Amino acid sequence: MRYLTAGESHGPQLTAIIEGLPAQLPLTAEMINKELKRRQGGHGRGRRMQIEKDTVEIVSGVRHGKTLGSPVALVVKNDDWKHWTNIMGIEPIEDTDEVKRQLSRPRPGHADLNGGMKYGHRDLRNVLERSSARETTVRVAVGAVAKQLLTQLGVEIVAHVTEIGGIKVNPESYLGKSAAEIREIVENDAVYCADPSVTQQMTDLIDETKKNGDSIGGTVEVIVEGMPAGIGSYVHYDRKLDAKIAAAVMSINAFKGVEFGLGFEMARKPGSEVHDEIQWTEGTGYTRKTNNLGGFEGGMTTGMPIIVRGVMKPIPTLYKPLQSVDIESKEPFQASIERSDSCAVPAASIVAEHVVAWEVANALLEQFDADQMPRLKENLQNYLNYTKEF
Repeated sequence: MRYLTAGESHGPQLTAIIEGLPAQLPLTAEMINKELKRRQGGHGRGRRMQIEKDTVEIVSGVRHGKTLGSPVALVVKNDDWKHWTNIMGIEPIEDTDEVKRQLSRPRPGHADLNGGMKYGHRDLRNVLERSSARETTVRVAVGAVAKQLLTQLGVEIVAHVTEIGGIKVNPESYLGKSAAEIREIVENDAVYCADPSVTQQMTDLIDETKKNGDSIGGTVEVIVEGMPAGIGSYVHYDRKLDAKIAAAVMSINAFKGVEFGLGFEMARKPGSEVHDEIQWTEGTGYTRKTNNLGGFEGGMTTGMPIIVRGVMKPIPTLYKPLQSVDIESKEPFQASIERSDSCAVPAASIVAEHVVAWEVANALLEQFDADQMPRLKENLQNYLNYTKEF
């Protein structure tokens, strides 16, 4: 599979085209809208989430609730577009007040200055409109489609927040719980946390940070259950599934690090406390005594749950001003903004869940016949039987 997205933050709509989905996959707008709503939630979100209620329109590739095998096109319209038609219009404009409103002051922590240099834009709005995290809206929509495919194949995926501003969850609180059980907890939590005992501390810290005109980051974890062993490949660097997942997580706005399983903690442990010992039982096949490697060896799945975490930096758009330089006058100034999220870590966990879902679904389709869902299911089941008897 592959997909492309298009659209600007304050443009008329965001668009995605997905190619390579098998035919006969159940798919409705309601399935996708549920996930879009989750992305807009979470304590710490700004006013834009009140302005826009994202919903998707499926404009091709689906008939009577099932995919056709042809490209699927998704559209999410921007409700706030009516207030931006002059600023973001397609047609050329003359030397008017709109031209004078060009943005020449890059914000620290954003793509403004670097993007302006790369593409030669003197109006930095040409950069910030596309580099905005608003684009993740349609990536969640695309991932929601991938999640429908995974559900049909018996693969469950869930994301949750593990840390905000130094406040960490206790992994023992959800140890042994299934992805479905974790999802039930997360969907009823203000910050999408699987350990409700720290939720209030996190929300209080977010409120305090916002009051101080600042922002905070955190860490999110994605868990994928039901993946068979041997998905991905060791034969080429660009076919390693953990590498693809890492790249997908790093592509999320403001993410600065990725780890699997024990992650960076492995640097502090001997090999005897890191590697997952292999065991075999009749009827089940091969399993591991532990899952320290997060479900991967040699770029391939081990059959254990995939555990991947990503760290998100604090949002750089602050009420508290940071110093920068005007690209026209070269004079210093203090960058500030009035409307922003103080913490978008809960929302980012939803984005992480969906970009991982895409990579996992795509890996399954690469390995098995993918023209139609019944054949895909049959081939996957045959492979599962084979690995149990290997």
